[in-house]
Amino acid sequence: MERSAKQGIRAVAAEAGVSTASVSRALNNPDSVSAPLRARIARAVETVGYIPHAPARELASRRSRTLGAIVPTIDNTMFARGIASLQKYLSSVGYMLFLTTSGYDLDAELEQARNLVSRGVDGLVLRGDCHHDGLRKMLADYSVPFINVGIYRPDRPYPCVGTDNEAAAHRAALHVIELGHRRIGIVSALQRNNDRASARVAGFRRAMAEHGIKMPPQWHVEVPYTLDDAREAARYLLGLKDRPTAVVCGNDVIAYGVLLEAERSGFSVPDDLSVVGFDDLDWSRHLRPSLTTIHVPTGDTWQRAGEYLVRHLAGEQTIMHHEVDYSLIVRESTASPTRSSK
Repeated sequence: MERSAKQGIRAVAAEAGVSTASVSRALNNPDSVSAPLRARIARAVETVGYIPHAPARELASRRSRTLGAIVPTIDNTMFARGIASLQKYLSSVGYMLFLTTSGYDLDAELEQARNLVSRGVDGLVLRGDCHHDGLRKMLADYSVPFINVGIYRPDRPYPCVGTDNEAAAHRAALHVIELGHRRIGIVSALQRNNDRASARVAGFRRAMAEHGIKMPPQWHVEVPYTLDDAREAARYLLGLKDRPTAVVCGNDVIAYGVLLEAERSGFSVPDDLSVVGFDDLDWSRHLRPSLTTIHVPTGDTWQRAGEYLVRHLAGEQTIMHHEVDYSLIVRESTASPTRSSK
């Protein structure tokens, strides 16, 4: 452990062009070195990927019985539900959970991961498989167990547990196609640094392509995860002279915004517009009209992520790729297009 720490400090010193003693002072007593030197050493630490004190995790006897989870935001109801299930399971087996957010920023996610590892967490729960290369390198260099949640990618060499988002979205779009819709729009979450959103868009588009449906580019709108932005997207689509008769949405919250704006604008759902969501949040079955959506067992998914890490840390046999089933829940927000809506 001490040898590993010294080698890391030497790499930082070489990168910064200073002595190992200067690096040690900057890390352990920052006020003892000048601000320019601190900044230079900080840049070297970033470049090398060194994490102070992280080598201590190599000692099995130093297990902290803590796990870290990094999610894009806690504003998302699905993340809140998942984290609650994960924490409940971890508490039942004597583990503590540290939670941080990244704001869909890969650099921020990397920094949060470094902070968690430097504080001695035994493993990490990450959202999706869109990560900074520096994060992948750090996890490998320090042998940090981790699992990607919310995706199923058996073609990737990383542990994951989740739904096949592309296939689930394909089923959602296929539903409105089977009802007779040919004029289908998409309101998705922002795709940047969000592989789940991108996979869902790909699934929507594949279903349309398989049935010879060409969606005008202006019928696909990407929005942040807020009701206001979803309503604005719906206002735009419904205001078009040539508008869709069905809208498939990247998640239920976006679908709620579309439903609200359709009602505000004088459109009847599903007579004038069919709407499909994704996630099956609690409110989806209580709305009027209730929302047709893709059901994903979020709580089970996050609990299985915790189970994987706990068993892996205990040296037990684990399954690297675990697919979680989805299902189409047909409710009141979808119907065949009427003559007036065509």
